[in-house]
Amino acid sequence: MPNPRFIHLRCHSEHSLLEGAIPVKKLAGLAAKRGMPAVALTDTNALFAALEFSVKAMDEGIQPIIGCQMTLDAGPVCGPVVLLAQDRTGWMNLMALSTCLYVTPPRDFPHVTMAELAARSGGLICLTGGAGGPLGQMVAAGKQADAESHLRDLSAMFGDRLYVELQRHLQDNGQMMPAEAASEGGMIDLAYALSLPLVATNDVYFPQPDMFGAHDALICIRERAMVDQSAPRRRLTANHDFKSAEDMAVLFADLPEALENTVEIARRCAFAVAKHKPILPRFAEDEVEELRRQAREGLAARLAVIPHAVSVEEYQARLDFELGIIEQMGFPGYFLIVADFIKWAKQNAIPVGPGRGSGAGSLVAYALTITDLDPLRYSLLFERFLNPERVSMPDFDIDFCMDRREEVIDYVCQKYGREKVGQIITFGALLSKAAVHDVGRVLGMGFPQRDRLSKMIPVEGVKPVSITKALADEPRLREAAAAEENVKRMLDYAAQVEGLLRNASTHAAGVVIGDRPLDQLVPLYRDPASDMPATQFNMKWVEQAGLVKFDFLGLKTLTVIQNAVDLIRAGGRHLHIAADGRQLYDPPPGAVDDINLIPLDDEATYRLFASARTVAVFQVESSGMMDALRRMRPTCIEDIVALVALYRPGPMENIPTYCDVKNGVRPLESIHPSIDHILAETQGIIVYQEQVMQIAQVMAGYSLGGADLLRRAMGKKIAEEMAKERPKFVAGSKAQGVDEKKAGEVFDLLEKFANYGFNKSHAAAYAVVSYQTAWLKANHPVEFMAAVMNCDIHLTDKLAVYRREVDRMGIEVVPPSVNLSQPTFSVSEGRIVYALGALKNVGIEAMRQLVAARGDRPFADLTDFARRVPMKQIGKRALEMLARAGAFDELEPNRARVLKSLDALVAWSAAVQEQAVSSQTTLFGGGEDLPPPRPALAPVWMPAEKLAEERSAIGFYLSGHPLDDYVPALRRKGAMTLAEVQAASLDGPLVAQIAGTVAARAEKKSAKGTRYAFVTLSDPTGLYEATVFSDTLDAHRSLLEPGMNVLLTVNAEPSGDQVKMLARGVQALEEAVADAGSGRLAVEVGDPGTALAVLDRLRAATAEMAVSAKGRGPLLLRVREGHIVYDVQVGDDVPVTPRMRQALRAVEGVIDVTEE
Repeated sequence: MPNPRFIHLRCHSEHSLLEGAIPVKKLAGLAAKRGMPAVALTDTNALFAALEFSVKAMDEGIQPIIGCQMTLDAGPVCGPVVLLAQDRTGWMNLMALSTCLYVTPPRDFPHVTMAELAARSGGLICLTGGAGGPLGQMVAAGKQADAESHLRDLSAMFGDRLYVELQRHLQDNGQMMPAEAASEGGMIDLAYALSLPLVATNDVYFPQPDMFGAHDALICIRERAMVDQSAPRRRLTANHDFKSAEDMAVLFADLPEALENTVEIARRCAFAVAKHKPILPRFAEDEVEELRRQAREGLAARLAVIPHAVSVEEYQARLDFELGIIEQMGFPGYFLIVADFIKWAKQNAIPVGPGRGSGAGSLVAYALTITDLDPLRYSLLFERFLNPERVSMPDFDIDFCMDRREEVIDYVCQKYGREKVGQIITFGALLSKAAVHDVGRVLGMGFPQRDRLSKMIPVEGVKPVSITKALADEPRLREAAAAEENVKRMLDYAAQVEGLLRNASTHAAGVVIGDRPLDQLVPLYRDPASDMPATQFNMKWVEQAGLVKFDFLGLKTLTVIQNAVDLIRAGGRHLHIAADGRQLYDPPPGAVDDINLIPLDDEATYRLFASARTVAVFQVESSGMMDALRRMRPTCIEDIVALVALYRPGPMENIPTYCDVKNGVRPLESIHPSIDHILAETQGIIVYQEQVMQIAQVMAGYSLGGADLLRRAMGKKIAEEMAKERPKFVAGSKAQGVDEKKAGEVFDLLEKFANYGFNKSHAAAYAVVSYQTAWLKANHPVEFMAAVMNCDIHLTDKLAVYRREVDRMGIEVVPPSVNLSQPTFSVSEGRIVYALGALKNVGIEAMRQLVAARGDRPFADLTDFARRVPMKQIGKRALEMLARAGAFDELEPNRARVLKSLDALVAWSAAVQEQAVSSQTTLFGGGEDLPPPRPALAPVWMPAEKLAEERSAIGFYLSGHPLDDYVPALRRKGAMTLAEVQAASLDGPLVAQIAGTVAARAEKKSAKGTRYAFVTLSDPTGLYEATVFSDTLDAHRSLLEPGMNVLLTVNAEPSGDQVKMLARGVQALEEAVADAGSGRLAVEVGDPGTALAVLDRLRAATAEMAVSAKGRGPLLLRVREGHIVYDVQVGDDVPVTPRMRQALRAVEGVIDVTEE
């Protein structure tokens, strides 16, 4: 080390979350710029960036000093101390202490105790923490004895590795911060009295003073404070920056030894965290032989049941080739570990995906049952997964059933030891939109203003652009900044803090497995939402530390598939038997219900794909995918593989060409005869990364490993690599007899498509899952849709979509019933039985309790229900929802009466249950039964009210729709249903009348300041949205309230599989159909006595209604007596309106009221 005058020993990177404002990659550069040969990273209570900082500092030629600002519980006070690792022993102790902060044992807030510090002090240098540390606090409080005792305790732990830390952060008035001024003299006196060295530090949080304002806002975000608040809050100064040695020399001119000691400490800390080669637990004594045994036996088992894509000899040769590469690269243990937990999952009936990512290209993986995709059947390349010419860890991403993924992780914990298994930390960044919201809030801006400004920031892909780019591209944002100083200030601060890390959580899928306790390899962290510890290094850096990541992904579709298979089996059938008894295929022996063995040439499945009836079908349920399916008309699995790969920005421009060539509309264009066979399955288009590799192999003589390196270089657009590869490719092609010009053209084409190309292994695996769901929908539609609804049982919006789909498919849905329904969606006699657990605010566990009480004996009436079901435990709210949804209709059809009787029934149920319990504890039994409560009196709900209550419980209309009674009049008026508008719009834009019940209205303000609204409505065929501009909105706002029935005049045009509507006119529906003419009103009653009540209600209702002559017609009484039905016409001038029909339906004894 040269002869520097000062080294920074207390620096906070962005990994001091919402506190530090220096990206790790810039810290070493700051030191280099200041001429400092070393610098310390001391993030608050974290070693998140220790390895990353070590690597990047050394790359910059700067000596990293690895430390941590750690909160110490010193008895009477808590405060920070700084710990710096001198050597490997110090690093191990620093890791252990950092793990103590979060994991062992769990604590209310991150801190270490004096005892923990004493046990792990070896190899560490300790700085006392300045004015904020325990020593500084005690001195400032005048507790001299406590301060001396504390310092002696630290001295006993650290000896000559203890330094009394001083800081001088000058405020705007040129004075030190009050805490520093109050403690410095006392700390110096104690240091001299105990012969302890002093050290000067600057508590660095940001690079330069001009970032102070933005950093102050960052601190307020962390502290949930306001920048301009008068109440006390944490405040730093503009001098908490990365100062030069000269600045520090001026500050500590009176204590030069405090500066010199920073250099001395840097010399003592000659340690850096190093990268480590992969570390895995040993799976077997001889992993090479064990892998060979399992792979050979597995391949033999596979070949016994699958159609052979090539000869057995070719399978064996491919297996031997792959095993050789795996052994050469040292990865047999990795394959064995992955195969073990996947086999365990399958043995325990936990669904596992057929594959994901490039791992599906491995035959060894297929033989070990890691994947369920024959790579030779799909021409998948092993080198795309494991390249012998580029050593890197293999990476299997494994999909498990969403509901049971945790069981597999728990198995791994039990097998290898919980202390050797952990999750991986991940960090969320403060992106531009969030920065505007957060900074705006601490500057006192209200939500509406912050929301308006954040929405001005464009989004590219899935991320918003930077604030700087937004200001350059968006005039409204520039105008807002120019018009208001506070907005300009906010955007300035937000631009400075955007991109900094905001929070820590755990990786959704990543798990690491070590060969020893993880805390001996990396520091650990615990997410408050998880019981499993996580590594403090993120995914990239934990792998650099030697830990191997295993991805345990949850895929909902696997849960859907398994649930569908379970429902089929629960109905007494198997996968290969259709509901009508037809045999769909001939399953291999011993694999009756294996979804991975269904035939891939099912005509019904491809008809479903071609018709784009793919709601709930994996990967192809978006409107764009449906359009592509209609155009493509798939006839084989290769078409689905290609579509999965093509449907992305960039490649999707080739979908029309693919479809036209496939369907004979245009001829296939040959790039070069030598590679036509490679591109035949994709209609002459380069779709897959593997095709890029194969073309380089066939045309230019590359090995597949070399071709993979070429693909990677092309994909990353590395100019230097391209300059080397082009002449090599052209020369190789010329050697194969290809013209030099053509070779150059092909190279350019490959360069373009290498960036766009998709991993075929992944596309094939996901296409197979897509096919499996389509096959289930085509061949077992009832069970499939019930399974789909089960997986989204708490998502009302999705259930409404699925309900419309089952209606379209002609599947009957049995309404929720306490006697028929299960907690989840079930199937009975070819019908879907609505799930009790799908109702709002009921709780699926409570519904399991209800169904358990029902057992095999249906409830006879409400009293029987109350006697057998612990209604108090179920909860009144849940019972109310059951009543509103009509789940008690078989016991009591008057839902209003059920609702009104609940209080008494719940009380009686609780008393009966209590009596039953007490009777079991007495000698002679329970005595007389308690008398049940009398049912409450309540009028039957009008149909509209009944439907509204049902919707409040279910989330959408299930048993009917408020517009049902208007359908005859709407037909006479020429209005269209949503389904009819959608069908007509496929031929082009149109003007239509469409009725709807308003579900919601969301008003917005345009850039010009005018109001407009998005109105959500429904009709008996579905849910739709209409845009209403200001003139129409202002004129008809009162009609567009939730629950209102209206007739809209709309401009409609197609938008994917939906229709976009703009409302031009709005009418109250009752008024709109008044002049639509009428038919005959038919009232069906069960006895002549009811007929008299109908006539009384008719007279009263007629007097209330002013209906034009067009809306009047004859009344027919249809009287049913036993098996005899006779019609009596009793008038020819009654209102034939929906309101009249609803009024007459409310008369007790009326069976139905219709318009004929």
